[in-house]
Amino acid sequence: MSEHDLPDEPADTSRVEFYGGRGLSALPLAIFIVWAIVQSGLLGIGDTSGLVIGMLVGLIVGMLFVKGNWKTYADVIFDGMTQRVAATAVVAWLWAGMFADTIQAGGFVDGLVWAAAAADVGAALFPALTFIFAALLATGIGTGYGTAVAFTSLVFPAGVLLGADPVLLFGAILSGAVFGDNLAPVSDTTIVSAVTQDADIGGVVASRFKYALVAAIFALASYVVAGQAMAGEPLDVGAQATSGVGPLGLAHLLSIVVVIGTAVQGRHIIEAISWGLMVSIALNLVLGLAPASAMLVFRSTSESGIAAALNGLPVFGALVEVAPDATSTVGGSLYTGALGFFPLIVLVLLIVGAAEVMRAGGGFAAIEEWLLANVATTVRRAETTMVIGTALVNATITINTAAEIAIAPFIRTLGERFNINGYRRANILDANTSALGYIFPWGGGVLAGYAAMVQLPQQFDWFTEAMLANPAAVWPYVFHGWFLVAVFLLAAWTGYGLEYVPDRQSEEVARV
Repeated sequence: MSEHDLPDEPADTSRVEFYGGRGLSALPLAIFIVWAIVQSGLLGIGDTSGLVIGMLVGLIVGMLFVKGNWKTYADVIFDGMTQRVAATAVVAWLWAGMFADTIQAGGFVDGLVWAAAAADVGAALFPALTFIFAALLATGIGTGYGTAVAFTSLVFPAGVLLGADPVLLFGAILSGAVFGDNLAPVSDTTIVSAVTQDADIGGVVASRFKYALVAAIFALASYVVAGQAMAGEPLDVGAQATSGVGPLGLAHLLSIVVVIGTAVQGRHIIEAISWGLMVSIALNLVLGLAPASAMLVFRSTSESGIAAALNGLPVFGALVEVAPDATSTVGGSLYTGALGFFPLIVLVLLIVGAAEVMRAGGGFAAIEEWLLANVATTVRRAETTMVIGTALVNATITINTAAEIAIAPFIRTLGERFNINGYRRANILDANTSALGYIFPWGGGVLAGYAAMVQLPQQFDWFTEAMLANPAAVWPYVFHGWFLVAVFLLAAWTGYGLEYVPDRQSEEVARV
């Protein structure tokens, strides 16, 4: 189709009517956005469970403005929460969480730190290498938040000891998290961007390299230049930088290669992560990287009975602990990895429900009509609108996956009207979601890393409050995030990488 062809106006498909018109269908999401800004931006509370309450309040308040029977409104919420995209994301997160925690239990981050120390990396190059290592970890485990926490806890103090600038170093960690969130086949943002745009994850990841690598090259060069300009003198406590680390953790590069390779080949994402998980468990046990109890353990307070009997057996004894003074519980990386996603799962289900309310109430249709009539009148303008719209939503909603799900229906509808391929739509959606969630001070990824950073003065005697990187100062140094947004703005303006629906057919979406 011609770039100047204008699609037909969308029909009004409102199922729920609101007092005040179609715009009021956006009230639940609007309340949530304000809540998120106050909680995370103004109060500095990066608590996903708190955001769950904000979304619940928004849905309750929205119900008060519904015309007629409230049952229809409630049914629409359930319709949204039971969509396939929500179920797919939930299941994938559980698998990805187990995999991430298992390779971390096997000392993968420790191996990366050992490699940097063995190569005698100085303060000038340390931020650049931190960006590379953080990107590698995030691409493998699929969680930028986990990468931000792990690298801030382990790599950040090592870099400070070498004399690297703390703000630049924190920015490099966040940039690596952006890279992995954007590119990893097991990333929640990758999964959501693909499924919401009817594209298979393997194809999306393969089509994403040409954008991600361009931004990464510019980011790496920027960290090399900035690292040299901002490098300081090493601290005289260097022996503490490499305590407790070693090279064996690097064996989990094999686990990461298995996941990425299997997913890119088009295998189901659950299958891909399962293979990687089995490899990581085997490596932990065979190489002695982590005991079986680090991955799964049953802790019982009973000193007699079945628990005590199992504790004495050769195989089960490694998985059962009897601790009379402790609390009966299940532990290990398989448990904590899955459990860590529960608050995010609940939040995302609720946001999907709120987005469905806005769709069924005509809010998205009203926005689309205005944009189509006044802004997105060509393919170029439509793609630019997608980039800017996604950026604005992610600048206000602190959890990047939640923001992505909130804006995904708009990206899909606008893209389909201009016949834009699902791979292209997914890439536009995910790039901005991944980037801006780690740039603004109230972003979830920034707050997750900073929460780990403020614990460092208690962990190391030499680490002072003055060495902390202020989240409000780090945003200019998240180079990969900014370059990724710039790449897609240029792609929208120039048509670089543009594909229409007939150009390439997605694989079966169920294979994600």
